[in-house]
Amino acid sequence: MTKTELFLELAKPDKQGISRWVDVTEFVGKYKELQLGNGGSWCRKSSSLAKKYLIEFDKTKTKGNSIDAIKLVGLNKEEPFNQNIKKEIKDYYQQQKCVMLGIKGDSDNTKIEVDHKNGRKDDARVGNVKTQRYEDFQPLCKAANDAKRQICKKCKETDKRWDAKNIKGNPYSFYEGDENYSKKLGCVGCYQYDPVEYRKTCVKKITEEASKYTSNFIMKKLYSDD
Repeated sequence: MTKTELFLELAKPDKQGISRWVDVTEFVGKYKELQLGNGGSWCRKSSSLAKKYLIEFDKTKTKGNSIDAIKLVGLNKEEPFNQNIKKEIKDYYQQQKCVMLGIKGDSDNTKIEVDHKNGRKDDARVGNVKTQRYEDFQPLCKAANDAKRQICKKCKETDKRWDAKNIKGNPYSFYEGDENYSKKLGCVGCYQYDPVEYRKTCVKKITEEASKYTSNFIMKKLYSDD
């Protein structure tokens, strides 16, 4: 049985998707696999359980921020994201080189895949082939796309965005915003969302900072007594 199936057996939700409160102390014996020591990936908002049910957590019974009990409070009626991509957009990007690695090949790892920039895939407009735009996508080789997928998955789980300084030589962590994911910015500002825009913004920022530094340096040299 999967962890989702184990929890459903334990929680026994009704037809409306509502269950009793299940205390984490019940995760023993047959249900030991449900223990949340590894972060409770089976009940996160990106989990298969959360795709079907609305989940509520109780964190009031013990100190800290750990989950003490879990309850299903209804069926999740949100429609799943449509990953289909408009043909002309797909055809265009499959002819381009990977925006991260600059390659385009025929091997499994170097072939081009058309990537949804927004790794959360929660924008209904982007999920509709009639309203999709070219700027919603980018060409990535399979290796880069696989890596991005895992990075986006972790961001969805933690709401902490990936730091571009993980790549040696990148001068800024984000081209807009900070490490904290917010609905206002969404994925905008993250290197993984748009490495081309990241590089363009870095050039502008460095130029502005260098210009300001040079101006201040010259003024201090010429008018150090002022």
